[in-house]
Amino acid sequence: METNKLNCAGMDEKLADLLLDPESAPAKVQLHLAGCAECRRELDELRATMNLLDTWKGPEPSPYFLTRFNARFDEERQAAPAGWLARLRARILFGEGMAVRPLAAMALTAVLLVAGGGYLDVTDWDQPPAAPEQAAVVHDLQTMDSNAQLLDELETISDSNDSGN
Repeated sequence: METNKLNCAGMDEKLADLLLDPESAPAKVQLHLAGCAECRRELDELRATMNLLDTWKGPEPSPYFLTRFNARFDEERQAAPAGWLARLRARILFGEGMAVRPLAAMALTAVLLVAGGGYLDVTDWDQPPAAPEQAAVVHDLQTMDSNAQLLDELETISDSNDSGN
């Protein structure tokens, strides 16, 4: 029974696919269904649910729905909004000429451009890029070159090794 639970782990999606298109189900899924009573029961429940949904008829909309909706929409459009913000919103949304929308878009664009320019000015993009760091070997060679005492000692050690041979 424990191995059966492990095999059933991804069967939920496969059962839905099997329910919608039984011919496309892999042989592995068919074999699992033949040996697993729990998955067969789940598939049967899904089939029963789908059959029940196929018999269900949705309610018909009222024939006067669109007429009532349009009348209510006209009432809301012609009603005087409460405050100045509501009036502005109503004019933008339901205005006759719809000339306010392009003006609002241009104003928003101008605000974004000014804000973006201010951001670029604050970030100091005019600074020159930092010089790339030198490789470790180059840095070591420069340090050795600047340290004459170390070079003299290395030469002394090198001379003593050469004369000792």
